[in-house]
Amino acid sequence: MSVGQVDYEALKSIQFGLRAVFPETVVMIPEAVMQVPSEAYNSSRRQYHSTKTLSAIDVYTRKDEAGHILGVTEVDLYVSNLNFVFGEARCPGRVALISLYRLKPEFYGKPADVKLFHERALKEAVHEVGHSLGLEHCPNPACIMFFSNAIVHTDRKQAEFCEDCHVLVHRAFEK
Repeated sequence: MSVGQVDYEALKSIQFGLRAVFPETVVMIPEAVMQVPSEAYNSSRRQYHSTKTLSAIDVYTRKDEAGHILGVTEVDLYVSNLNFVFGEARCPGRVALISLYRLKPEFYGKPADVKLFHERALKEAVHEVGHSLGLEHCPNPACIMFFSNAIVHTDRKQAEFCEDCHVLVHRAFEK
């Protein structure tokens, strides 16, 4: 689900990637665009509080009793104890959120690279969906569930679950 205006090609890339990672699921992009909640904006930080944004997405889960919702936004997100976050999810739960803001190479003064941007977006999407399935952070730096507090961590990890986390994903789908 778009939270604010989001690059449609990025959404399609995330959709395609999620279908590959979770082949037993249906992944759709709803036409509706949720507005970024104004109450989530912190003017002194010039960022949006991700937990407040996630709570706004929760409203949509009541309308769609089946499945999970991944919100995708282009605004910069934070939680109170961190400078920023790439995303957040209810763990376990039915809602997750990622921000594309800091995933673009241009944010770091690098030239645009659509392939790298889409890879990063998919990694963060899979990571947050993993949390919504009940997975915690993994100590394996190559695992998609490894905590990324810098873009180098996102770039280093694979777009897939390690063996231990893979087992946990399958257990989550069996419930």
